[in-house]
Amino acid sequence: MSFLEALILGLVQGLTEFLPVSSSGHLAIGKELLGIEAGNLSFEIAVHAATVLSTIVAFRKDILHLLSSFFKFRYNQETSYLFKIALSMVPVLIVGLFFKERVEAIFGSGLLIVGISLIVTASLLTLSQYVKVKEGGIKYGNALIIGVAQAFAVLPGLSRSGATISAGLLSGVKREEVAKFSFLMVLVPILGESFLELISGGFAAGESGINPFVLMTGFSAAFISGLFACRTMIKLVKRAKLTGFAIYCATAGILSILYSVLA
Repeated sequence: MSFLEALILGLVQGLTEFLPVSSSGHLAIGKELLGIEAGNLSFEIAVHAATVLSTIVAFRKDILHLLSSFFKFRYNQETSYLFKIALSMVPVLIVGLFFKERVEAIFGSGLLIVGISLIVTASLLTLSQYVKVKEGGIKYGNALIIGVAQAFAVLPGLSRSGATISAGLLSGVKREEVAKFSFLMVLVPILGESFLELISGGFAAGESGINPFVLMTGFSAAFISGLFACRTMIKLVKRAKLTGFAIYCATAGILSILYSVLA
């Protein structure tokens, strides 16, 4: 992987992470078009960690408020919110512990899976716009449903934000609340996975096959573009109709399948 390729893929990751269009799917498409061999997850983990860092920067006041309330050791609204985030992480933790090798194999399986998953994303986004349910705050049941959606979104092409926001809307959570919850619930799993990869030596050039400076280029590009996207596009995710994103995902999915079949 060259510096230019890492820069392009980092920008793609950062700009697509906060929209319901699947950053992992776009990374897979970008790698295929650039002729980059898929196989290990070091680069994906690095750029996902970069966008998580941009999320922390963007939501630093909310995060500090939640943590300061938690360490008062009293059960309050903020503590309840953190417990709901913790509950939402259980399904993806189970996937990470027991199905890690299968997930890694799927990431190297080409654009057919990506295309199918993008079409599933489009279906979820469309469904969330036409199924009307009574809206309210996030309850523990909602948190678990959203967490299950996040676990399925480990598939490349199945948008994490699209799946979690759709699951939240379909379970009766207000869009502005589920958008924030969706972005905050991913912080610990991605940072934890990045830490495990770091201590295992997975980011070393000999293990990942990627020059550390190239990896840092992708990380920096994803962080900067992710910070920009988080600050300017999160309002779009909250307020805009998701139908346009659904159409985009369906189109990208069909083209990915055709490319996979005809290439």
